[in-house]
Amino acid sequence: MESSPRQRSGLIALCMLVLILAADLGRSPVARSATGHKQRLPIVIGHRGASGYRPEHTLASYELAIDLGADFIEPDLVSTKDHILVARHENEISETTDVELHPEFADRMTTKVVDGDSITGWFTEDFTLKELKTLRAEERIPDIRPQNTAFNGLYEIPTLKEVIELAKRRGVGIYPETKHPTYFDGIGLSLEEPLVSALKANGYRGKRAPVYIQSFEVSNLIDLDGMTRVRLVQLVDEDGAPYDFVDAGDPRTYADLITRKGLAEIAGYADGIGPNKNLIVPRDEQNRLTKPTSLVRRAHKSELVVHAFTFRNENFFLPADFQRGDPESPFFLQAYGDGAAEYRLFYRLGVDGVFSDNSDTAVAVREEAFASALAF
Repeated sequence: MESSPRQRSGLIALCMLVLILAADLGRSPVARSATGHKQRLPIVIGHRGASGYRPEHTLASYELAIDLGADFIEPDLVSTKDHILVARHENEISETTDVELHPEFADRMTTKVVDGDSITGWFTEDFTLKELKTLRAEERIPDIRPQNTAFNGLYEIPTLKEVIELAKRRGVGIYPETKHPTYFDGIGLSLEEPLVSALKANGYRGKRAPVYIQSFEVSNLIDLDGMTRVRLVQLVDEDGAPYDFVDAGDPRTYADLITRKGLAEIAGYADGIGPNKNLIVPRDEQNRLTKPTSLVRRAHKSELVVHAFTFRNENFFLPADFQRGDPESPFFLQAYGDGAAEYRLFYRLGVDGVFSDNSDTAVAVREEAFASALAF
């Protein structure tokens, strides 16, 4: 007989050291995780804003993430035709905007090869900023988040400049990601120079600045390490390889990046890793959690922070251990499971931050987990 999710959670808790908090006047609390690593409270990063509640990468989504307690907001960055950085998860925009409803742009539909994949649609680099500003954002996954479609057609595509202005006005950090950097380099619209220029112009300098730059590629982070002193984070996916490696014929994969040697190399140009959370707690073929890996501990030994992605409340995204409700219900995948239990697990494992679509849940569980530890 399989153990229940509650029993499994209890076993996990028994197998881990208790979190211990200490408060230092004038500084944020310090915790000791289950790995024994001394850390500040984990940061909550509003993943594409509050994308669990609003169409992603809109000022409304970022603003809501801040209202819900996010410490950082995350704009993914791509370039326009006139080399302005805007917030989109990818440069093909038909899934997240109403571009298909604009007959004046019908002839912009085309097929391109991006990171080795043939993609048909409309691409940001074929539009000026003025043209992109006539489009409106739409919910990416309406089948899972139908409630968010109520906001379709309301919000513009924001620029990096607008995101920075919002973050500074609200007193939170920014966590930009360079999307498809090899591709954009190849078409003469590199992302790094305008990003660094914008950061410097807004006073983001040095390791204490409230900013991290992240990338799934390696070479552009190495370039950025020579261009700026702000903190850099190497993203690491569950499978595959950085596209710049693929493009250069380098046989290394993401798995190679998280070996002891790989982590040591990352520490030479970056300040942290952003791993797919399945690299920390894998899932089996039945979508159930298995034994945690040593990745968090090994990254910390290399003096790298660990910011895991992506945390979402819906059953569709959760491991079977934390899914709730009737699997036969047509609304099961849309329904919220026990997302709080997932946050508790990863906080106990010592992650230094979480990318969350639901910042309110991430913040509430953080407060609960660390307040409980303080009582011991």
